[in-house]
Amino acid sequence: MDQIDSIKVFLAAIDEGSLAGAARRLNRSPTAVSRALNALESHVGADLLYRTTRSLRLSETGEHYAAACRRILADLEEAEMVAGGERSAPRGTVTISAPPFLGEEVLRPIIDEFLKEFPTVSVQFLMLDRFVNLVEEGVDLALRIGELSDSSNVATKVGTAVRRVVTASPDYLQRNPRIHEPKDLEKHQIIAFSHFGLNAWTFSPGQTGKIPKTISFTPRIIVNSIRAAVGSAVAGLGLTRLYSYHVARQVSAGQLKIVLVDAEAPPLPVHLIAPHGRMAVPKVRAFVDFAAPRLRASLAKLEKDARSLDI
Repeated sequence: MDQIDSIKVFLAAIDEGSLAGAARRLNRSPTAVSRALNALESHVGADLLYRTTRSLRLSETGEHYAAACRRILADLEEAEMVAGGERSAPRGTVTISAPPFLGEEVLRPIIDEFLKEFPTVSVQFLMLDRFVNLVEEGVDLALRIGELSDSSNVATKVGTAVRRVVTASPDYLQRNPRIHEPKDLEKHQIIAFSHFGLNAWTFSPGQTGKIPKTISFTPRIIVNSIRAAVGSAVAGLGLTRLYSYHVARQVSAGQLKIVLVDAEAPPLPVHLIAPHGRMAVPKVRAFVDFAAPRLRASLAKLEKDARSLDI
């Protein structure tokens, strides 16, 4: 049994979600894919996948084994490039993850430009609204908002001031009590986005205080989609809290207004992060060098557009 080949079949089956998908991706017959998986499970001595004719799912053992396999293949790829003296020649597939809205609106156009510039490189782009473990999930790069705690990753800062802003439509603000301080929110309807607090928001303590202010509320509506939160706010359903770039376009168009600017929590940085060692791989280094300045420019413009119309 060629164990490396069987591992590639195993990971392809996971990524495609079915044996048929893996067969198409690898240009093999479903029978050949099934045979390779059976040989791998026999070699490991455990069931890695629970599969039917239409779908599959990882066993607990399979989850741990898949994470280890991704690390092994990444290390092998890097070793082969070093041995072949190809550090200056980007090629292969770069796997990149990003939050859905930021990925779609900002990073995707940059990826399109990158692919035109580097015809020997491909991209697998994962827009995921959750924390991604780069090593275990086989991700080369991730666009991440917030302070970084994992020192094992290499980070490149591409933005310095992503704000968490409270917005509402001009019509809603005109029809309801004025908002001067966070406590005033207790008199208002709230559109809660699941990632920004379902029943409370925390604000800066201000110039005279030291303890951040937390305002509790009972939301009128809870959504788990940025577009839904923005849409309901534009429709006049209430106030919502999102990142500044989420609402930059609506603020610029006059559909939303930003309130409580002086009480905003400190802005958050944006980084491109990569597992330790991956920055030495040509395709990863090439993407970071290409994307970083473009991300800085795009994020700075979005922030400028949002801040220029603060009230």
